[in-house]
Amino acid sequence: MTFSELKNFLDEKAELYNAPEFVENDPVQIPHRFSLKQDIEIAGFLTATISWGTRKSIINDAEKMLAFMEQTPYDFIRNVSVKELESLKNRSIHRTFNGEDFREFILNLKRTYHNNDSLENLFSIHGNETNFYHSLERFRQNFIGDVQHRSHKHVSSTYKNSSAKRLMMFLRWMVRKDRKGVDFGIWETIDPKNLSIPLDVHTGNISRKLSLIQRKQNDWKTVEELDLAIRKFDSADPAKYDFALFGLGVSGDF
Repeated sequence: MTFSELKNFLDEKAELYNAPEFVENDPVQIPHRFSLKQDIEIAGFLTATISWGTRKSIINDAEKMLAFMEQTPYDFIRNVSVKELESLKNRSIHRTFNGEDFREFILNLKRTYHNNDSLENLFSIHGNETNFYHSLERFRQNFIGDVQHRSHKHVSSTYKNSSAKRLMMFLRWMVRKDRKGVDFGIWETIDPKNLSIPLDVHTGNISRKLSLIQRKQNDWKTVEELDLAIRKFDSADPAKYDFALFGLGVSGDF
């Protein structure tokens, strides 16, 4: 395909899959149950954290976390005591993300919201940065704190060449303003032009079939390689092509 043909093809698929119907079977439905900014952030962040495996299992296990937080994430995070979290120690949440990890995430969120009114503050882009490579590492260091804990493996490190797929997906939800009923766009200080595609098996495979990337690994270097390609199609809203690439991969249309 020529550049114009490929752009038109991806624009068409992005428009097709970026629709309210997408929410029905996707983990993004979890934060869509809330209207308060902080509730959306917390529900979205925790859901994105466990977003590997089947979408059905992700949604079911996100339900477990919401139920424990009494369906009021922000109020729960602010007021819960350490003692009230003791029952999580032997609970199963989602695969290797267990109750002890969930407990640590709650305590980290409690500390974070004590010092910030929004998680947005922890993901800011500095200076001449054009992507979230440094931002995600700053967030990681701020969020996990100084104490070593097994839950740290669930917060990806771009400095270790991770694609940080789950964090990038969370950022897309919070930052991208699509007016289509999927992404929230509730963060005002971060420009959507800096977003990257949440790189996973589906988006990676389709990107290679379309010759958007050449690298075989799904790592941060490949995220940046894909950035170079998709930002030529739409420099202001590159992450919209996540819908096209993921949708093509999941649906089997390509």
